[in-house]
Amino acid sequence: MSNKYLEHAKVFKAFCDENRLMILEMLQSGEKCACALLDTLSIGQSTLSHHMKILCDSGVVKSRKEGKWTYYVISEEGAKVAEELVKRLTAVSETISIDEYRC
Repeated sequence: MSNKYLEHAKVFKAFCDENRLMILEMLQSGEKCACALLDTLSIGQSTLSHHMKILCDSGVVKSRKEGKWTYYVISEEGAKVAEELVKRLTAVSETISIDEYRC
């Protein structure tokens, strides 16, 4: 499988969990500390870390360390890449012959 498909799958994985969707919604209002996310969600610290790793690996969220705290924010660039990916993968093309995909 091509590396581009692996990268595309990371983006979709970021959006396929209800906790990650809640996290993204919380980040819409700006940067949040991990402790603020934990206070709102009913999950443990290790579960939050797992979700944040997936979100950051997708490029949709970025993080920064400040002392012992980690802060998260939606990446404008990553969000744009995700948006373009969905558009590209769902665009109907008149140039592809349907016969190419028939059994």
